[in-house]
Amino acid sequence: MSSTDWQDKKRQEVFESTLRGLESRRRIDSTFTLDDLRSALNHLYILDGNDLIGRGELGDIVSSATIAAYEHFQSEWEKSLAVTDNEASKKGSKGEA
Repeated sequence: MSSTDWQDKKRQEVFESTLRGLESRRRIDSTFTLDDLRSALNHLYILDGNDLIGRGELGDIVSSATIAAYEHFQSEWEKSLAVTDNEASKKGSKGEA
């Protein structure tokens, strides 16, 4: 067992838990928008930079894993919107002639 195993395990745990929470919120909360997600992510960036007294290794892991999950979720959401827009434009162009 490596001395960094706990760090990797914690990083993965926080990432997956955060991702599940975001997926659940998007599914349940019809008012949750991509702009809301971006705003929350911006807030996380600010908190990450405000480490004046030091949050320690565990705090750093939690912060970076949370940000990574938000960034991943944002990327996937934006991709799904691009696919939806692309499909809609294809359907619209089929009806034109």
